[in-house]
Amino acid sequence: MSRGLLGRIPWVAVAFVLLAAYPLIPGLNEIVRGVLDTSLGARLTTLFIYAVLALALHMVVGNAGMFHLGIGAFFGIGAYITGILMVRVPSYPFQIGFLPALVLAGAGAATVGLLLSGPTLRLRGDYLALVTLGFGEVIRFTLRNLEGITAGTKTLSPIPPPSVPGVSEGAWSADFEPFYYLCLAFLVLTYVLVVNLERSRLGRAWVALREDELASSCMGLNTARLKLAAFGLGTCLAGVAGCLYAVRQGNTADPDFYGFNTSIVVLSCLILGGLGSRQGVLLGVLLVVGYDNIFADVADRKLQKYLASDSPFLKFGFWKMAAFGLVLVLVMRFRPQGLVPESREHAGPPRPAAGGGA
Repeated sequence: MSRGLLGRIPWVAVAFVLLAAYPLIPGLNEIVRGVLDTSLGARLTTLFIYAVLALALHMVVGNAGMFHLGIGAFFGIGAYITGILMVRVPSYPFQIGFLPALVLAGAGAATVGLLLSGPTLRLRGDYLALVTLGFGEVIRFTLRNLEGITAGTKTLSPIPPPSVPGVSEGAWSADFEPFYYLCLAFLVLTYVLVVNLERSRLGRAWVALREDELASSCMGLNTARLKLAAFGLGTCLAGVAGCLYAVRQGNTADPDFYGFNTSIVVLSCLILGGLGSRQGVLLGVLLVVGYDNIFADVADRKLQKYLASDSPFLKFGFWKMAAFGLVLVLVMRFRPQGLVPESREHAGPPRPAAGGGA
């Protein structure tokens, strides 16, 4: 009985409520800052952006079953479209607001995603992975070499913060709360969108495509349209995440940031959390990105503070990737389905009786 009650508790909703309440508790962030030597609220903002990006990849890999290794490129496309449209530099004439830039960043990334997916509709598995990997490298080098448009490795800056009534421009840099709530709101909206899509006919068709493309096509599903829909929606969300990242950072970051490493980090979040599990995506982001962005940095500072040694062997940063790799190997060995396996609730309609089919 208790297990059934626990199973019905919306843990993700509880987590979102707690995250929304965190900045509202007086002095809590200062207490955490004193313990961790860093602002947890600012670090969580980065996790929210990565969670949006991971949910975008979840739609392509987890739901539709297409092995995508270039999501970082669409992340970068969204960031650079935002930079080109919003940067306050006289040579860039647009200087539009945040919301139009957000829409155009998502639309631009989706357009490029659809153009890529068209020629690759017949590719599966490793072949599709290689094409998306190669495309990601093409985008990275294109961003580096188009210096007249993207500023190359110099990055586009400054990118102004959003204009929100009641929030001054200085407040965005003086406190973590405005960006914290902005990114949390987009994460919640993205999660709700993914939930509704998975429960729709389109989401169920994606699962059928993932499980057996030949069988789904024989049942009358248009597999080409399903793939295009997954690519388009996934890359659109990746572009939105890139827009949020660029605005949060105040610049577009180096083009190399949007290469293969970022794509692998996001894919690791899905694998560790559980492929096909949206709850697992969030847990994977917390463990993978939180480990690198929060835990490893805090551990390194604490060790240097108490050991007072310059030896690289006594720095956590020296061992952090080895520790992460070991944990990932152990998880894949003893729990290959991920920490939070996929719920089959959206894999098909409820069965009316034992042995009955949908």
